[in-house]
Amino acid sequence: QVQLVESGGGLVQPGGSLTLSCAASGTMFNIVALGWYRQAPGKEREFVAAITSGGSTTYADYVKGRFTISKSNAKITVSLQMNSLRPEDTAVYYCNAVRDTLGTLYDFWGQGTQVTVSS
Repeated sequence: QVQLVESGGGLVQPGGSLTLSCAASGTMFNIVALGWYRQAPGKEREFVAAITSGGSTTYADYVKGRFTISKSNAKITVSLQMNSLRPEDTAVYYCNAVRDTLGTLYDFWGQGTQVTVSS
């Protein structure tokens, strides 16, 4: 199993910045990607950003240029630096880990952290 614990959510004004962190622990071998998803009230969970074990990054179009994902191999953490935040970024943000076990991909999720962008 993989355990993921997010931190860093909160209330921020439009145009502000916030950094989310996710600490991973457990059976961490064969983790091929770490990422962030979000879910706003009444909406489906959606992809935000991901980083592979090799360091390649992918972003959703609606956060590209504003959010930056990074990871620390030493402590097995993944962070999401969020700049120029907008009210529509308000959501619960979930950390995600993908593990490849003999060719089958398994998803693991954190409990989520609330981000509210409001004046």
